[in-house]
Amino acid sequence: MRTGIVVVSHSARLADGVVEVAAQMAPDVVLRAAGGTDEGGIGTSFTKVEEAVLELLGAGEVVVLTDLGSATMTAESVLEMLDDDDRERVTLADGPLVEGTVAGAVAAQGGADAAAVARTAAAAAASFAHAGEAPPPEPADGGRTVVLTLRNSVGLHARPAALLARLASRYDAEVSVNDVDATSVLALMGLGLGQGEELRVRADGPDADDALAEITQVVEDGFGEE
Repeated sequence: MRTGIVVVSHSARLADGVVEVAAQMAPDVVLRAAGGTDEGGIGTSFTKVEEAVLELLGAGEVVVLTDLGSATMTAESVLEMLDDDDRERVTLADGPLVEGTVAGAVAAQGGADAAAVARTAAAAAASFAHAGEAPPPEPADGGRTVVLTLRNSVGLHARPAALLARLASRYDAEVSVNDVDATSVLALMGLGLGQGEELRVRADGPDADDALAEITQVVEDGFGEE
């Protein structure tokens, strides 16, 4: 069952923009914008939110992210009107709108359910703000590290970071890049690495070798940008 994301904002342009950015990093995830009032003004619309949620419920689970308090109230009102079965498949995420949507979409791209997507969205701001401050513990027996050099001209910007996060989440292994969680797109972006800088990729777990091999290939290919 796939997870879709509804972005609720007081501004239609803001909601559309957030969806546009997240879609670049998670191309297979269904995202819907529900911004502005029915008349096109600043505010929120019960109808827009309801239509977006019901559409995505037809394909699986739904996570809803909002920008301000009244948007959250509108989303809560929509959830209250759903029947019990549908309500169980909708999660209202308590996270920053832009960072949360991007991080949640990447998690959904990797197959995360609604609960996991919502947790990722809620933790998004902290993941970005504290990138590199708290290194993960050293891997247990069998952990391996490879050192790679960023070849693409713009370094580890949004799209390469999202691709790397999706690859890391695909394997049964704990993967880190320069001491941050490799499955967190915001933590990777927070490293601020440019062309020519090094990635220390560490993996531990049953699929560690496979994860390192694919990540190495993607980095050496310049994330397909060269």
